[in-house]
Amino acid sequence: MPARSRFTRLDAFTKTVDEARIRTTSGGIVTIVSLLVVLFLSWGEWVDYRRIVIHPELVVDKGRGERMEIHLNVTFPHMPCELLTLDVMDVSGEQQHGVAHGVNKVRLRPESKGGGVIDSSSLALHTETAEHLDPNYCGGCYGAAAPPNAKKAGCCNSCDEVREAYATQGWAFGRGEGVEQCEREHYAEKLDEQREEGCRIEGSLQVNKVVGNFHFAPGRSFSSGNMHVHDLKNYWETPNGEKHDFTHNIHQLRFGPQVPEHIKQKMGVVKSMPWTNHHVNPLDGVRQTTLDSNLNYMYFVKIVPTSYLALGWEKAVQRLGRAADGSIETHQYSVTSHKRSLAGGNDAAEGHAERQHSKGGIPGVFFSYDISPMKVINREEQSKTFLGFLAGLCAIVGGTLTVAAAVDRGLFEGATRLKKMRSKDL
Repeated sequence: MPARSRFTRLDAFTKTVDEARIRTTSGGIVTIVSLLVVLFLSWGEWVDYRRIVIHPELVVDKGRGERMEIHLNVTFPHMPCELLTLDVMDVSGEQQHGVAHGVNKVRLRPESKGGGVIDSSSLALHTETAEHLDPNYCGGCYGAAAPPNAKKAGCCNSCDEVREAYATQGWAFGRGEGVEQCEREHYAEKLDEQREEGCRIEGSLQVNKVVGNFHFAPGRSFSSGNMHVHDLKNYWETPNGEKHDFTHNIHQLRFGPQVPEHIKQKMGVVKSMPWTNHHVNPLDGVRQTTLDSNLNYMYFVKIVPTSYLALGWEKAVQRLGRAADGSIETHQYSVTSHKRSLAGGNDAAEGHAERQHSKGGIPGVFFSYDISPMKVINREEQSKTFLGFLAGLCAIVGGTLTVAAAVDRGLFEGATRLKKMRSKDL
């Protein structure tokens, strides 16, 4: 048997001779339409193949001993920088009093004068130094031990060092009356000049990735036994009856690196509805206004560790804000806010007399954060594989041609029957 004839019986695509084929106008129209449909659906299949989708996964966060970076930018229009202190503490026992590293304090003009930034040349309260004093001069610390960061060991040669010594000892300091160093530097006068100023605190903090809090409160902070205490004397005792309060504007508060804008667009954040605001910092742009000096603001933050793995992240080059594997490690968070008066009372003015508030506390703005044990991984993937794309093309071509053949057959049969009926009538 010839080799060619071995496969003849297996041919599923039988052919007809050209003389047996009939070409019609309707068939040509159906062919053109089917080709257009095939091209349109093939283009849609190609676009779908090239589309990148983000698949979220929820896993247990197994990271240990990690540090978390907090980026903040908060304005206090009715609190001078000299009185404002930023502290951090967590359940591991670590405390950061009067955080200064990585954080800038910017003095602002009063709101009645526009609230602009004061010249950088006058940003420091203590512009005078003790360089003109005798090299052998050793100022007293007025009963307190000299601070460890004193320029001259065992001495308090400046007002700031005396204040630091008092804070270390856990003593209230006040305006520095009777303190030689402070009177020489005119500390009280300069403090009074800043009473109407505002302050903006911006920068970043490095904290342990455990439950903790950071807060803005007046006066220097110190520990007294197991208590965290602030020296509130200068906050309450103001000349001319002036009062401070914790009206504040949170320009930005985020935990970890900022998600790039192009990734936000991929995730639909820019055009998202309020209930789908992934990776949007909920406290950005929040403003709280009050005239009560005794008010305490509390924000309870729930933090969820989040990773973003871009397509081909395994081969990504290490960049700023990215781990060695090319992923972006950041955090999302939700927040619940609460405020209360330190004088106690209830919320009868708001129609909730049953809400009772305890007395006491420290005026300020407090952020308590808790870390979720679960981690969200947003992984970029192609919507389908190349084999899936080829299978889709075959389905489009085969399905379109099959439907087109059925339509053409129906048109042809209908036209043939009409001709027969007309011929009978004639």
